[in-house]
Amino acid sequence: MAKNFFLKKIKKEILCIIPARGGSKSIKNKNIVKIKSKSLINYTIDTSIKLKKYCDIVVSTDSKKIYSNCNNKKNIIFNGLRPKYLSKSNSLTKDVVKYELKKTEFKLKKKYKYILLLQPTCPIRDYKKILKSFKIIKKRNIDSVISISDVNANHPYRMKILKKGLLKNFMNFKKENMEPRQNLPKVYIRSGSIYLTSVKSFLKNKSLVGDKCYGIELFGDEALNIDTIDDLEFFKYRTEC
Repeated sequence: MAKNFFLKKIKKEILCIIPARGGSKSIKNKNIVKIKSKSLINYTIDTSIKLKKYCDIVVSTDSKKIYSNCNNKKNIIFNGLRPKYLSKSNSLTKDVVKYELKKTEFKLKKKYKYILLLQPTCPIRDYKKILKSFKIIKKRNIDSVISISDVNANHPYRMKILKKGLLKNFMNFKKENMEPRQNLPKVYIRSGSIYLTSVKSFLKNKSLVGDKCYGIELFGDEALNIDTIDDLEFFKYRTEC
């Protein structure tokens, strides 16, 4: 009972936003590429539907084609196609989130306490980890929860920058760090799979990452973020196994 106590306190005060722009540069029509006869975006939509007890779900897109490919339309809020200024390759996610938040609150005549961002390019999610993030943000004195993954071999201590053709340490080390990887401090990167933040923090900081941010670690395939053809081929292979 204690495990579910904080979930019971939520009661649809979360706005879940699934952003899906039509003009992907790395992979054409990426969000509606079919994997086992299912569009990529629908892997994220199907996960979000499992959370509908706690969330209102919005699909944000500038593409009629993407919206027409969405499953479960009866459980999805659609605020119309995004304006052009929010549909460019350099448009910022935070601006899209602010736009959809304002539109949805006006449409439903309600105020949300939290925003959950689920990107379609992260199709391998365990919805139980999203539920865990709900519990954490309710229970602890924090304003945001994001998913992270270990950088493993790509440690910043070993990274370089090029200056006029010469390699320089990315970190401010005078000498090369030759420590074994196991001796280096653990370093994490945002995985892009889960962003949960309070509306208050988002409006104050204009960011999905607040001043007090908790990290939920993802492991292996669940940290996959599809950005290249190789990423997509790996996901196809994984779903067929």
